[in-house]
Amino acid sequence: MFSRPIAARLALVLPLVAMVSPWWEDYVIRDSFLCSERGSVLVERNDVQASLINGPMRQTLFREHQDLPGLRFSNGDLRLIIQGDELTIEQWPQALTCLRTDHA
Repeated sequence: MFSRPIAARLALVLPLVAMVSPWWEDYVIRDSFLCSERGSVLVERNDVQASLINGPMRQTLFREHQDLPGLRFSNGDLRLIIQGDELTIEQWPQALTCLRTDHA
């Protein structure tokens, strides 16, 4: 999954599927984002972790506590940064910016 650029992976996946995380992960916030007209992603999150969902693909990330702006989650390969209505998905050396479409 990590061999393709972020935008290419998003473009290949069918539109967002109504997939949700297991109840025990207790994600209280669900936001959907549109990424450069390449596809929709869903971010489910709580205070300590987040799940990035794109169709049947899911990535679990953990909260980074830093003095940098925005909410930051990472798993070593991927980083999510949420600032207002903007989501940045970083996978070095690429970054993809997405805009909130609505609360899921």
